[in-house]
Amino acid sequence: MAGQIDRLILPRWALDVCVSGIGSRPRQQAVLDWVCQGCPDGVWPDSTYKVSAQALQSRGLIKVTTRRGYWSAQLTDTGREYLANGATSSREHSGEVPEASGGTLTLPYAQSVAKARTNYTDQLLEELGANNNFLVKPVESGPHAVNWASRVSAARKSGKIPHTQELRGKQTHRGYAIKLTDIPAWRLAALTPAIVPARLTQPHAVVAALQEQPHRMELTKSVYGRALRIIQALVTATESQGHTAALGPTQTTPPPRHRRKAAPHFTVTAHGENIDVLVLQEQDHSKHMPTDKERADATKHTWMRIPRFDYTPANRLRFILRGGTAHRGSEWTDLPGRPLQDQLAEITQEVELRGEAAERNRRADKQAQDAAQQSWESAVHKAHAAYTHAYRVKHLEEQARHLAPDRASDRIRHSSAQPRHITATQAGKGRDRGVARVRRRAPPTAHRVRLGAETAHSVAAQQLRS
Repeated sequence: MAGQIDRLILPRWALDVCVSGIGSRPRQQAVLDWVCQGCPDGVWPDSTYKVSAQALQSRGLIKVTTRRGYWSAQLTDTGREYLANGATSSREHSGEVPEASGGTLTLPYAQSVAKARTNYTDQLLEELGANNNFLVKPVESGPHAVNWASRVSAARKSGKIPHTQELRGKQTHRGYAIKLTDIPAWRLAALTPAIVPARLTQPHAVVAALQEQPHRMELTKSVYGRALRIIQALVTATESQGHTAALGPTQTTPPPRHRRKAAPHFTVTAHGENIDVLVLQEQDHSKHMPTDKERADATKHTWMRIPRFDYTPANRLRFILRGGTAHRGSEWTDLPGRPLQDQLAEITQEVELRGEAAERNRRADKQAQDAAQQSWESAVHKAHAAYTHAYRVKHLEEQARHLAPDRASDRIRHSSAQPRHITATQAGKGRDRGVARVRRRAPPTAHRVRLGAETAHSVAAQQLRS
């Protein structure tokens, strides 16, 4: 209906029928004004405005388009005529007076929506600043639920985020995580563009080897010469930074579905890290029209499948980097308005970044190994000291056990040399004092000392009897 109304010039009575009821619905009027402004992001807190947009589309005032999940709306000729003339008539019928002229209505509701649009971004940035630049918002459902992804997108487009920072949003199991992070310095660095030669007058050794073996590239003639010139520029730019380039290993033709896993055409060594580079030719696909033979074979053999698409080589190239830690990415291809030669500066920087990251990782591993070795040597030294101390203690205890019986026998001999006129009472007191003395002096061998004292007492008693 909307498409037909765009091509018609409606009379006044038809316009009144189309816009009847809008003057009494400020929500639809606000949505219509929003569409007239180009549908800026961050205005609506939820997606309920789409219901009003459908109502406006049914009246022929706007046209809603949904393609690949992207929602958009545009004014029709009827909507423009309503904003220019019909809105005044509808407000006169309702007894309202327009607040602004010039074809655009300014309603109190629209003013509050515009004010909320600016406050959403400010409020989000204030909350991030108060929470160490990290927030986790709960994800709710319902018509009044907050779309945090839309608010993050609106904040990015607001221009209020510093150029050295970026706002990230991610759905997690705890909720929607929002983080304001600093942009790495390498992303802010100014890159020097690489110059692609118009002709290969002095090709690099790698390029010369690829020229002698054109089958290694597996490219059509339409892109073969351009691919060699881009490789020449890339190798020259990397060698100017102190890196080296060498021809890749001899490769066999992989199946089409495994093209990305083929052997590299050449390798760049940056800070001791080998980075493989593979050059591929993009392919365009079109719908396959099955032939009579394919239909007959598919009917005869159940295991046969008719292909869905036909693939033809395109005049686009793709560079794939393998090895090291990716920073900007791992693949670069020709894009509309941005050919591959304009992206060589990023590829050169990626090679340098991967080499530096590998060097840092090697240094960190070396430091970790040195720390582990020092910890091991310290543990071994402590173990040796503990073993030496335990051995000495054990040896001293053995010496103490050997010396205790000798001391007891010396006491026995000394007591036997005393005069025989010792009374039994004196002998008993001496025995008690000797036992107590031995117990105090030799606690580890108390049992043996008691045995020796009892033996000495029995010998002294026998001497007295005799």
